[in-house]
This record gives sequence, structure tokens and C-alpha cells, in this order.
Amino acid sequence: MTPLKHSASSVISVPNSIISYGNEPNDELMVISCYSNFDKLAHGPRGTKASHCLYVYRFHPTDGSMVLLNIAGDSKEVVNPAFSRFHPRLNVLYTCTEDIEENGKILAYEIGVDGELHKMGSVDAGGTSTCYLTIDRDQKNLLAVNYWDSTIVTIPLSTETGEFLGDITSKYDPKQGKGMVAAAKKDGGVNHSNNDESTIKQRQADPHSHALVLDPYVGCMAYVPCLGKDLVREFFYDKNEGKIFEELNFLPSGLCTGHPDGPRYIEFLPKYNTMYVVNELSSTIAVFSVDKDLIKSINKAHMNGESLDRFKGKSTLKLVQSINTIPIAFPKKLNTCGRLCLHKSGRFVLVSNRGHQSIAIMRIKEHGINKGHLTTVGYYHTRGETPRHFKFDHSGQYLIVANQDTNNLAVFHFNQSSGEIKFTGNEYLVPSPNFVCCCKIHEDDAMTKISFSSNDSTVSEPLSEEGSVVTSNSKKKLEDDLAKAMAEVERIRANLASLGNDF
Repeated sequence: MTPLKHSASSVISVPNSIISYGNEPNDELMVISCYSNFDKLAHGPRGTKASHCLYVYRFHPTDGSMVLLNIAGDSKEVVNPAFSRFHPRLNVLYTCTEDIEENGKILAYEIGVDGELHKMGSVDAGGTSTCYLTIDRDQKNLLAVNYWDSTIVTIPLSTETGEFLGDITSKYDPKQGKGMVAAAKKDGGVNHSNNDESTIKQRQADPHSHALVLDPYVGCMAYVPCLGKDLVREFFYDKNEGKIFEELNFLPSGLCTGHPDGPRYIEFLPKYNTMYVVNELSSTIAVFSVDKDLIKSINKAHMNGESLDRFKGKSTLKLVQSINTIPIAFPKKLNTCGRLCLHKSGRFVLVSNRGHQSIAIMRIKEHGINKGHLTTVGYYHTRGETPRHFKFDHSGQYLIVANQDTNNLAVFHFNQSSGEIKFTGNEYLVPSPNFVCCCKIHEDDAMTKISFSSNDSTVSEPLSEEGSVVTSNSKKKLEDDLAKAMAEVERIRANLASLGNDF
């Protein structure tokens, strides 16, 4: 074998823009939140209590490895952060605290490229055990869901900075001010981690809103899975006023078999007008077709100042399929579902199983009359217990799983053709991890600031938890970045060719 020759003529000039200094522009940050006070939770984690609740890692997409950059969020100040949302345009991270005794808090942080977290402000969540955050279509309001007392609130945001512009501007309470029937765990109530008959009876004694996702077409319909009543509620969201206007309809979240379902999370697939709901208690995914035209008609009527009474009782959803998330012989009472996720390709749906300790992967049918329906790819062990949450990296090639009760993160490679996952060997110890938030740092906030109006068709689509909708603006930027990268590749190839046989 001819040895590699080194000479003055073989030195390649490499621009500074492609030299790695440890924070490559293709890298991204992962913010992991952790439980710190188990007594304040409805459920019962079995891992280690965190003294600091926010871990910030740099993720390397070349091999799926991570480097710890920061540990923040003193548990005396930030109690049980359990859901985070990264702003779609700005380098702002929102996180909320889970507490069944006192109202939750929603905190906003400016996040830096090296993992710095600078607190921008905080607001009262207006309810207990805050579990979900949504930013509306115009990015003018943040909607928060409180699991324990089932309330939904709206908080105004600055479109320039992402800061809170004030406290709660509207609040919806399905109990209409009535108290809770069920007791907290430490007061003799049940552990919401269990799934036996007596636990379910207590869990479903009260309504429990678990998420809020806006429709991806107009952003006027707010869909709320109510775990306590086995329902998906359909609200009209007034974008101009920034509030839940009224409930138009509700429907069962499953097949109505007589057994509880417990809907937890929702994901939309707009290209097939399909919505997926994961049912925590029955270990199923319910697939709904979505009536896009009805949604637009409801919005048009409201914009014209018309009453929405004629739409009451008319659902924008229709159940078309239900599929198990665990093997058919595995006892459902030993499992509860956690996260529901739609891969950015629009070809796969994933669910975490807490008890079966697995990720269930489903392929989405892309042809025929059953487009949007699901078939099972397989079940994959998460290398830990109680996979409460997981997240794809920005590329969709890697899956980071938070195993709550074994205090670890496990990273898997995702085969975008087959849908299978394979452990990368990368594993990290984190106390009671409950949420993974992918933060692809925006290079220049100022370049992406735009003015918004309710009639602007170019504004970003409302995000599900995965936040994978690509806007026209971000698509143009990606195309520009690709063109620059291709030009750089061609320049390097030309340099290599000019070296001739020196290599």
C-alpha cells in the first residue's frame, strides 16, 4: 500500500466556517427536565430526586453522542419541571412545573448556544399540575393545560422577544369552580402511576385535561384530551382575543368498549387530514379523520360575526381505527402509555410504553383508501424503566429516550426506511428525567422576526409537542443553506482534484 504523502503542495486551505471548535452549527441542544419533589406529584416516580432540575446537553448528529453543558434550575426554586416548549422563531425556552398542591409556574428562559439559561420571567399557571404548553399560530399567546384541576389558561407573549406580556388573560374551567373529588396521593389518594381498577376509578372521578393542540389548518380549533372522562373535547379558540371561546363538541377517545381509555396526547398529520390520540390507560392509539372543511367553515362564521350555535354537536373528527401499543398478550393493567410522536417524515408514529418498557413504532399507510391508518413495525426496549418521554433530534435520525425510574437517557438510531431503532451505545445518567426538549438554536433572531396578523397565510403552523411543521420561511432558509453547502463541497472537490497524485 502506498503511504500517504505530505508536502507543501498537498496542504488544503480550509475556511474557518467549517472548522469545528466544539459547537458546530449543525449541533443542537437538548434540555432535560427532572422531578425533584415526588410528594407534590399525582403519580409516584421511583428514581432519584433531582437537586437541580434542568440539564442542558449539546447533541452531536454525527454519532448521536451528547456532552453535558449546564445543570440549572435549583429544586428550591423550580419544582418538578415536566414539560418544555422551544419557541419556533426565538431562542426562548418555556417550561412549566408539576405540583398538585399549589398552582404551577411557567418560566421563560433565554437559551444560549453554549447552554446558558437566563431567566426572562415567570407567571402563575392558574391551576395545579401544569402539564402542557402550546404557542398559538400567530405566536401571540401561550396556552397552558393544568392536569390536576383540568383548567386551561392563556398568557400573552411578545412577538418580538417571546417574553410574557402579563398574567393570565383568560381561563377555562370544565368543573365550573367545583372542588376535586379525588384526594392527593399523600392525603390517601391513589398513585396515578398504577393502572388497576381501583386506581382508575379515582383517576376518572374528575376531569383531567392532559394537552391542547390547535388544528394545523387555521389554528382556531383547540383539541383537548380529557384523561378523566375518556373524551376529546373540541373548543373554538378565538385567535384575536386569545381565549377559549366555547366548547362545540366532545367525543369518545376510543372504541367505547366499556373499559377506560384515558386519552393523553394528540398529533396531527395534515397531508392525510388525520389525527392520532394515544390512550394512556388502554394502551391504544385512536386514529381519527379530520373534517378540514368544517373547521374552515366554523372559522369563517366566527370571522363574520355569526353565532357558532349551529356547529354545536357537529364533530370535526371521526374515529377510523384503534390499534394496540403493546403485544396482545401483555396485561394492559401493567402498562400505561407515555409519549406520542409523529416522525417528521410523516411516515411513522411512535409511542412509549411505561411498564412494557418499550417504544412501539407504527408505520403510516400512504396509499389506498386507508391512508393515515397504522400498522405495527415492532416494539423496542428502551434500556431502562418508565420511558415517560422521548424526542427525535432535528434530523430525525436519532431518538433520545428519558427513562424516568432508572435515572438514564438512552440514544437510539432511527432507520427512516424501516422504522426500526437500534441502540447507539450512548447512555447518560440523569435523576428522574421526565422530558426531552430539542432546541435547534436560531442563528439570528432578528432575521426571523416578522409581523403577524390573523389573516397572514405565511405565519407558522401551530405546533404539536414535536413541533415538526416546516414553514415556508424555514424551508427557504434550508434551501439556501443547502445551496451554500453544495457550493462548499464543490470547492473542496476542486481543491482535491488539483492535488493530483499527491494523495
